Formats: sequence, C-alpha cells, structure tokens
Amino acid sequence: MLSKNLTAASTRPIILGVLKQGRSYGYLIIKKIKDMSGGKMEWSDGMIYPVLHKLEKEGLIVSDWVMSKDKRPRKYYEITEKGKLELQAEQEQWSQVTAVLDMVWKGQIPKILPDAEV
Repeated sequence: MLSKNLTAASTRPIILGVLKQGRSYGYLIIKKIKDMSGGKMEWSDGMIYPVLHKLEKEGLIVSDWVMSKDKRPRKYYEITEKGKLELQAEQEQWSQVTAVLDMVWKGQIPKILPDAEV
C-alpha cells in the first residue's frame, strides 16, 4: 500500500487524468484506480468525494445526476477545459519530480562544491 501522504498528493492529477478519458462516477473511479495500481491504491468514498467536490468548486470538473430505471441515480463527473489545463500543469510538475527521483535512485546526484568562504 502507498503512504497516505503520497496517495493524497497524487489524488488530484489521477482523478483529472481518469476524467480526461471520459465521464465517470465516484465508485467507478475508485475501482479504476484500484485496478490500475494492482490493488496497491485503495481509495475510499470518504477520500474521493471531498476531492471531487473541491475540483468541482474550482471549476476543474462538472457533474450531473443520471437517472436510470433499474439502477439508483449516479452523479457523473466530467473534466472541463480549465481542468484539462490544470492536468497538463500537474503532469509537467510530476514529470519534474519523477525525473529528479529517478536520478537520485540511480545515484546520479551531481557533485557540487560548497561556496568558498570569504
């Protein structure tokens, strides 16, 4: 299982990324994340819905209720154009973090001499 801190930090870009692929509802997003992570990321209702509501309040996603005859109503979420721009910014930031982590793990840390004392 991933740490709570890492899970919390990655929730926003993951949700936006999933919604960029198409509309979805909360429980299905939870299932997709669990499947994609091989069960290592298990999100709960109590974790995802506050994030979805915050993303909606920020205008990054929109939602609507879909009624069905044989199923209970579901609230579907969809990414907005503003959300797509935010996702692109998140991707760039995560790419930078990943690149630095990769260098650190491979031992490719540059040798920098300390500044000479005056």
